[in-house]
Amino acid sequence: MDSPSDAPEQPQIYLISPPSFELGKFPGQLARVLDEIGVACVRLDLASRDEDTLSRAGDALREVTMERDVALVISDHQILAERLGLDGVHLTDASKSVRTARKALGPDAIVGCFCGASQHDGMVAGEAGVDYVSFGPVGTSGLGDGAQAEADLFQWWSQMIEVPVVAEGGLTEDLVRSIAPYTDFFGIGDEIWHAEDPLAQIKTLMRAMG
Repeated sequence: MDSPSDAPEQPQIYLISPPSFELGKFPGQLARVLDEIGVACVRLDLASRDEDTLSRAGDALREVTMERDVALVISDHQILAERLGLDGVHLTDASKSVRTARKALGPDAIVGCFCGASQHDGMVAGEAGVDYVSFGPVGTSGLGDGAQAEADLFQWWSQMIEVPVVAEGGLTEDLVRSIAPYTDFFGIGDEIWHAEDPLAQIKTLMRAMG
């Protein structure tokens, strides 16, 4: 079993879209970030549940990510993931059926699951065949039920479980530094999109990973 010392030297970036954005502006911002840094995956994570809004956003981001060979997943909307030809789905409720999503999207699709701060939910999702489990919020954030995912959860997971893990929600430089040895990915979104220069902000967070 891998120990934290066997983990990658530096976690990868899992980029999360803002909950709402301008179609004329955000794809360009995203392209600028993707052109400068290595990103493993992008998640379309809009607050809207309007299919037309989601479809147009998905089409716009897919153009950007496909050109750069970066995976694009969408939160919860399995049907749109299929219709828009995205790479997979991110389930925000651990009780939702991972197996159903896997069956619908096929073995090559990415199926991930947000599990809050629950080690149990993470293990259930892992047994159901997810490609990654996401824990959070790590810091102060509106994510999940407010229970924070502590560093020891990531430490335990990295020692005991082989399913890749994402740390997300309320990330700061100090939190990134403390969790970097124990996580495979950092889910970064609001931490950079609210900044005047998202690219500079993500580079600051990345320096704390090494």
